[in-house]
Amino acid sequence: MSVPGWFARLPTAAKLLLILTAFLLPIGIALTLIGSQGIRQADAALQSRIQDQARTAAQSIESLLARNALALRIAANGAGNLRGDARCEDVRRSLAIAPGVVQDFELEAADGKAICSTGEIGATGSLPLARPGEIRVRISPVSDGVALRVGVNGGMATAVIPIEEVRDAALHNGPNIKLMLLRDGDRELRLLAPGPGLDPELSVSDWPIGNGGLIVRVGSAAERIATLDRLVLLLPVLMWVLAALVTWLLVSRLLIRPLKKLERAVVQYDPGQGPMELPSKLGPSTEIQELRDAFARAVDRVEESEREMSGALEGQRRLVREVHHRVKNNLQVVASLLNIHGRSAETGPARAAYAGIGRRVGALSIVHRNHFAEMEENRGIALRPLIAELAAELRAGAPEEARKLNIDLDVDGVYTTQDVAVAVAFLITEIVEFSMLNRPEDPIDIALRRTSELTARLSLASPVLVPDGDEGPEKLQFERIIGGLAKQLRSALDRKLGRYGVDLPVFPQT
Repeated sequence: MSVPGWFARLPTAAKLLLILTAFLLPIGIALTLIGSQGIRQADAALQSRIQDQARTAAQSIESLLARNALALRIAANGAGNLRGDARCEDVRRSLAIAPGVVQDFELEAADGKAICSTGEIGATGSLPLARPGEIRVRISPVSDGVALRVGVNGGMATAVIPIEEVRDAALHNGPNIKLMLLRDGDRELRLLAPGPGLDPELSVSDWPIGNGGLIVRVGSAAERIATLDRLVLLLPVLMWVLAALVTWLLVSRLLIRPLKKLERAVVQYDPGQGPMELPSKLGPSTEIQELRDAFARAVDRVEESEREMSGALEGQRRLVREVHHRVKNNLQVVASLLNIHGRSAETGPARAAYAGIGRRVGALSIVHRNHFAEMEENRGIALRPLIAELAAELRAGAPEEARKLNIDLDVDGVYTTQDVAVAVAFLITEIVEFSMLNRPEDPIDIALRRTSELTARLSLASPVLVPDGDEGPEKLQFERIIGGLAKQLRSALDRKLGRYGVDLPVFPQT
C-alpha cells in the first residue's frame, strides 16, 4: 500500500495527529456528554466528603471537651466533703486514673475565688462563672489552649486543655485539613495555619461547639477530579485500547526504531578513534534524519574545538611554567647580588639593610619555587614545606649573634593561593627578623592550624612580641608593616601577650 506523497512530506507530529484524530475523534465527541455528567457527580461527592471531614474534626474537639468536663465534674463532686488542699489531692487522684484527660486544674468558689490548684493553668479570673451543672468553654487568656470551667457542688472547677491535645483530636480523622482555628468572640486560637495568606483553594466552614461557646473554623484542601480521573471518566476501555495500539504502532515505526539505531551508533562511538559513523537510513521521519546530521556536525565541531583548546592549554602551561621559572631564577640572582653587596658594605647598618632586603627577596623566591613545584597538580601552594624552607633560610641567613636562633614549627598540611603565600612568607620574615635582631636568644614558635573547611589560623609566638612600654620608631614601623600584611590577608591581626595571630584563606580538603 503506497503512501500519498503529501502525507509522506508532513512532519511526524502532523502524521500522528491526523491518524489519531481519524480513529478517536468520533468516539470522543459521542462520549463527551456522558462523561460530563459523571464528573459533576464526582465533584459533588468530593465536596460532601470535605464537609464530613470538617464536621468530624469539630465533633472530635467537642468530644475531647466533653470527656474532660465529665471527668472534672465527677472528680470535683466526689471530693465535695473535703476542704483546701486535701480536696485538690483527692480530685487529682481521681483524674489520674481517667484516660485521656488533663491533670492540671483549679478549684474555685462560686464567686470565682481560687480554693486550691494542681499544676499551672494561669490566671482564670476573666473566664465566665458557671453554676452547678453548667459548662463554660473559652480560649485560655494566658496560654495556648482551651479553658474549660465546670460548675460543681460548692463552686467551680477549671482546667486548660493544651493546644497540642486539641489539634491531635481534630486531625486524627482529618488528614486533608489545612486550616483550623477556634474563636470565642474575643480571642482566636490557631490550631493549624496554611501560611501567610489564606489559600483561595481551601473550602472553609464554621462549626459551633461547647453550647455555642466556641466556633471551629475548618479549611480543607478543595478536591477536584484529577486530569487522569477525567480521562478515565470520559473514555471507555475500548478507546484506551485502540489509542494505545495505534500510538504504539506509529511511534514504534516512525520514532522508536530510528532512535534506537541512532543510539547504538552513538554508544559505539569512541572519541579519538576515528570519525563517527551514523546510519544512513533512519526511516521516513525527516526530523530524525536532520537530527542525525546535526549531531554529526556538532560532534565534529566539538572535536575540533577540543583539539584547539588542548593545544592552547598546553602552550599556556609551558608559558606559565617558563615565567615562574624565570621569576624564581631572577629572584635568586637578586638575592645573591644583595648578599655580595652586603658582605662588601663598610658599615654595620648597611650590611644589616642588605641582609634584611635579601631575606625578603629570599622569602619571595621560596614562594615562587613552591608554586612552581605545585603547578602540575593545580592544588595551590603547600604551606607546610614553604614555611619549613623559609625557617631554614632565615636561620641560615641570620646574623652571627642569632645563628643559634630556635624556630619551632607546628604546621598543618594546607594549600592556598600564591597571593596568600606571599603575604604569609613576608609576615613570618618580618616577625622572625624583628626577633633575631632584638631578642636573638629567645625561641620563636610558628603554628598553622586549619580552623574550618576554607580557613586556617597562623600564630607566631615570641617574647619579643610582649609589649615593654618602649615604642620606638623601629617597633612602630614593625607594627605598621605586619598590620599591612594582615590586611592583605583580609583579616584582623590578633595581638595577644607574646603571640600574634591572623586568619588566612585555604583550599578545601580533598
